[in-house]
Amino acid sequence: MDARRREISGYCVEELGLGFVKFADGLTLDIIESWAINLNGFEGSSIVGSQGGIRLSPFSYHTTVGDMDMDSTFGLDAANTRWHSLRDDTVAYDSPQHHWIAALQGRVPLLPTAELALQTMLVSEGIYLSDRLGREVTAEEVLAMSQSSAVNPHVEEIVISDQ
Repeated sequence: MDARRREISGYCVEELGLGFVKFADGLTLDIIESWAINLNGFEGSSIVGSQGGIRLSPFSYHTTVGDMDMDSTFGLDAANTRWHSLRDDTVAYDSPQHHWIAALQGRVPLLPTAELALQTMLVSEGIYLSDRLGREVTAEEVLAMSQSSAVNPHVEEIVISDQ
């Protein structure tokens, strides 16, 4: 970390964190997080594949139609208004509180937020473990070396790297 930034902020953490996660089905996740990188910023989250890609902010889509590249943007505010007008229980996903109440009322299934948080934490822990060991690590290694006291039988389905 830049010494002057450390002094001004009072923090002693990484300015930039990078991770590359490979899942069992071939899906990969590129993680780039920064709070003080020497760059204006990143363009936001993206999902890309062999047939096209989307950028999440602003929400746009890119693909090839025939031999022509096509870019398109979506009006998410208009879609949100339409969904709230035409679909049942959309309000249940407006906030964690709305979701909790709707789930208690039996209108929507309760999302497994604790499981999702644990899996997210294990991915982060795997990135740090990979850095410490200087190599790719598997989900099994992350689970075996985890400092967490939490245990979840579903987490073994995550593969951080194929070896």
